[in-house]
Amino acid sequence: MQAFFKLHERGTTVRQELLGGVTTFITMAYIMVVNPAILAFVGIPSGPGTVATILTAVFGCLLMGLIANRPIAVAPYMGENAFIAFGLVALGIGWEQRLGAVFVSGALFLFITLLGIRGWLANAVPTGLKHSFAVGIGLFLAFIGLYETGIVTSFITGMPVQALATGAGELLAAPPVPVKIGNLRDPQVLLALFGFVLMTILMIRKVRGALLIGMVITGLIGGLCGFGHAPKGLAALPFIGDYDLTAIAFKLDILGILKLSFLPVLLTLFLMSFLDTLGTLTGLGAASDMLDEKGNFPQIEKPMLVDALTCMFSGLVGTSTSGAYIESATGIAEGARTGLAALVTAGLFALSLFFIPLIEPLQQLRFAYGPALIAVGVLMMSSVRRIDFDDLTEWVPAFATIVMMLFTYNIANGLTAGFVIHPVLKVAAGRGRELNAGMWVLAGLCAAYYTMGLVH
Repeated sequence: MQAFFKLHERGTTVRQELLGGVTTFITMAYIMVVNPAILAFVGIPSGPGTVATILTAVFGCLLMGLIANRPIAVAPYMGENAFIAFGLVALGIGWEQRLGAVFVSGALFLFITLLGIRGWLANAVPTGLKHSFAVGIGLFLAFIGLYETGIVTSFITGMPVQALATGAGELLAAPPVPVKIGNLRDPQVLLALFGFVLMTILMIRKVRGALLIGMVITGLIGGLCGFGHAPKGLAALPFIGDYDLTAIAFKLDILGILKLSFLPVLLTLFLMSFLDTLGTLTGLGAASDMLDEKGNFPQIEKPMLVDALTCMFSGLVGTSTSGAYIESATGIAEGARTGLAALVTAGLFALSLFFIPLIEPLQQLRFAYGPALIAVGVLMMSSVRRIDFDDLTEWVPAFATIVMMLFTYNIANGLTAGFVIHPVLKVAAGRGRELNAGMWVLAGLCAAYYTMGLVH
């Protein structure tokens, strides 16, 4: 293991990798519940959908560990799953064609990755924008943690339906404020605050496993307080009965999606996944000092190859677009630096296949895993120091990236906004020579996302 994963070279140990892999799994395990629930809206049965989600995570994490040797977990993307389920409703297409779109977009990723185009585009991104990815993703993670734990909540929570009516049929009015502070008298919210403070104290004291220890202690206290509910069962065999994968595996319709009318769908999936992966890799690289002196992710083609292959696998087994997960930052914060951590995460997902009945109640303990997302957001904010605040042609695109990512609740929206604004400001400032060819290609693709894609 020392030789294969280069543990000494990257300043890590087997213990740190194990701890990091377990921590990453705990913070992203919710995808086993959330992803099948979202895809059920388009007719994909939740039992097989859960198996497909887990298999995709196992496949992606294994490849990331063995091919890319990075401590980055892979699973079906949040955001892309909502696009597959809800964003394509107006087209009136079935889930088979939607899975076909996932596979085709993955094949496109693979094609441009093997040609070296994805790596070329990734390395063409200006340093300031790369560090804004880390800041934006950190705040995005923190916001997810704050919302999941109830520390902040939707402004309309608790309002009567009549108060939201516009008087125009069944349309709802936009709330005057999108979010508000949560109920700080709620014991679970207080538990989440306790968990965050505990994790922070442990990190200040440089305790190894601070996030995992904080989650375990907070979860145990919550259990003693009576929160959560008993599972419907302890274990079940995958691939049979309610978890028979044959209902959705290899049922994708590829030919049905290869039409000119579906070009906006493919363009949107292509850009969302490419930019999500680029932003996630850069953000995680900045958080773990994996970037080189130019701010580039070394050998980025390998994790991108994993991303492409896993995306194709997703379409084959019956789930949505997959890629590198921002929650990997929790494992990285625990010291993970190699693919061994990804293999640990893969092993835990594989084990979960036999304990699907146990998964649902475990994922209700948001007050335990939510504080870890907030803590990681705090750590990732440090990248803001590497953005040039004195140069508005650098700072404004970085700012647009951060705020659009956070306030539209979509990583791709933030990345595309930054890529479009950056060259405009450079040219307006008479500094167009600073732009390379790759940046112009990215700007053009992102402009196409807003003009031809299905922005959401």
